Amino acid sequence: MLMIKSLSMTVFILTLLITASFLISKKSILDVNKSSPFECGFKNFSSSRMSFSIHFFMIAIIFLMFDIEIAIMLPIFVSIKMMKIYQWTIASMLMTMIITYGLYHEWINGVIEWAK
Repeated sequence: MLMIKSLSMTVFILTLLITASFLISKKSILDVNKSSPFECGFKNFSSSRMSFSIHFFMIAIIFLMFDIEIAIMLPIFVSIKMMKIYQWTIASMLMTMIITYGLYHEWINGVIEWAK
């Protein structure tokens, strides 16, 4: 019985919070001037959205991937004390092979080239 009360109270509070956030966050579609960028009262000289190269985006994604892979590899060096040397060697070689394959795949697809 206590679990049902707790669950119903949780659902009630969540519903209340979702409804409140929906009502508070409604934006007016009619006011275009408030949603446009401010340029001292003049009309926009150019588009407010600046396009950027997809190559820059891909380099950023690659950086994040390798950053996460390094974070995954760090516990391997700590785990050498807890594992047998054979198990540790297999695990570290497998992780290194996966990362090397990812680098090879990106290299073959031409994502890593800075200038084209």
